[in-house]
Amino acid sequence: MSASALDVIEADPAHAAEVVEVIHRAFAARPALDPPSTAALETVESVATTLATAGGLMALRRGRVVGAMLFDESRPGLLGWRRVSVDPVGRDRGVATAMVGVAEDIAEDRKKDGVWLHVREELPENFRFWSRLKYVAASQNGSTIEMAKTLWLAREVPDVDAMHELARRVAALVKAGDVLVLTGDLGAGKTNFTQGLGDALGVRGPITSPTFVLSREHPNLGDGPALVHVDAYRLGGAAELDDIDLDATVASSVTVVEWGEGLAEQLSDSWLSLHIEVRHGRESDPQGVYCGRESDEMRVVSIRPHGPRWIGVPLRSSILA
Repeated sequence: MSASALDVIEADPAHAAEVVEVIHRAFAARPALDPPSTAALETVESVATTLATAGGLMALRRGRVVGAMLFDESRPGLLGWRRVSVDPVGRDRGVATAMVGVAEDIAEDRKKDGVWLHVREELPENFRFWSRLKYVAASQNGSTIEMAKTLWLAREVPDVDAMHELARRVAALVKAGDVLVLTGDLGAGKTNFTQGLGDALGVRGPITSPTFVLSREHPNLGDGPALVHVDAYRLGGAAELDDIDLDATVASSVTVVEWGEGLAEQLSDSWLSLHIEVRHGRESDPQGVYCGRESDEMRVVSIRPHGPRWIGVPLRSSILA
């Protein structure tokens, strides 16, 4: 361990005394609350039990424990944060942000869809901190606000069929009012994805790139939502997107905007960002022998949820299964 670096490690029951000490120091430095926090009731035994069952983290700077948090595994598909604590001597050094980053990685490793924690209304700085990290207020009980985040994901897509399968899985999660913002280089597969999405939703085709007409509406052949397909490549800004008058259809349709990053987010307080990256690699024959050509078929699609609509949606488990 570096003598000056901030290190975040997983804590085990043997660290319980150090963890409870930093919890007590951190919460004692907070303003008095009514009702008071129960953090002062944590003991070495209670913390050791939590570390043995759900786990937790410690942050160390120059060998001293300056931060800690406990995990909560009580909700299926989710990982919770409890007793997120930073020793007063470790404040303004990025301790909490570093712990959250590691904790979210652990949640992904544990195949969780999302994460959550409780924040007291009387501590607005804490609320602003979690909001900056893209946590959303999901509910409130008295002065306790539950904040949550649905985790992002990335999936390799080797060919068109796999892109359509990915779109089918996304289609099973979307509903009327949803906005999908697609980015990626020319030829990356944005329209291929939209075609697979439209097929899965059961809309009237064919779905082709709307580059020259800017927007096409594909009505549903059943009782599901229509698909509105927009190409923002030629648009000069958000004002030109307004001219398409998507407000008239966004609530009743699934709206897909290619090249929409920085523009289409105005359509809703929640959206899915899908970035398609082409990964060039060496092409092999069916026996795995290199053919002497470079393959550009492999894509990596990163999907990031934004806003309250996606809280509680099993995005990772549905798409990565």
